Amino acid sequence: MKQIIYKNTAISYSDIGTGTAVVLLHGFLENKTMWKDLAPKLAEKNRVISIDLLGHGQSDCLGYVHSMEENAEIVKAILSNLKIRKAIIIGHSMGGYVALAFAELFPNAVKGLVLMNSTSKEDSEERKINRDRAIKAVKQNYINFVRMSIANLFSENNRDRLENEIENVKLEALKTPLQGIVASLEGMKIRKDRQYILKETDFPKMLILGEKDGVLLYKDNIAQIENTNTELITFPDGHMSHIENKEDLEKVIIGFLKGL
Repeated sequence: MKQIIYKNTAISYSDIGTGTAVVLLHGFLENKTMWKDLAPKLAEKNRVISIDLLGHGQSDCLGYVHSMEENAEIVKAILSNLKIRKAIIIGHSMGGYVALAFAELFPNAVKGLVLMNSTSKEDSEERKINRDRAIKAVKQNYINFVRMSIANLFSENNRDRLENEIENVKLEALKTPLQGIVASLEGMKIRKDRQYILKETDFPKMLILGEKDGVLLYKDNIAQIENTNTELITFPDGHMSHIENKEDLEKVIIGFLKGL
């Protein structure tokens, strides 16, 4: 575990392997430990940097709103500190939103982009209202909010099969401080629509979606890659492809990296 100080705030990351730089960005209520199985496999042929985003894992909070842009600036600060000019960015869910903000702010630093159970679309008005409801809910009953949120990330038919894995995800999520949760919900709510990045950028891109994702509905998200050079990978399960479709995801990501 390594650390940088960004705006007087401690940011935690790990750095393993050598070769082409690959940055792994976790989702909301997750942290860099979500990559504990995938990162070592990728590090066999690449340099893999896993980052705890603001208010998650071992990274501190920075104010009331953790914008996707601020998180992207942190990614850039770490890469600059490591003297890495260009990287492949892989983001899960909220990590995908950060990856898109990074691609907007630092397009020349992106060698490839993978959005995993994520979207380039902004929140709908209904979704923004739901973010506000979530902020109220987590302030009223933190533990219940976290446990319910995690359960809903998995497709129903996987909830029994993956009971132990789901419990582990909940335990990691419960390490996220209240301020980190609220600040991230505020940041996701105000994020920009970045569909143009899929349409107008030249670097290789991949979108990974789950057909039974209850968070990002499949049918609402496949249209964003029409007339783009973005490869679509569809898995039959929910929002947590790194757990629900673990082996297949590894093959897909390794194949994407080989092509660069």
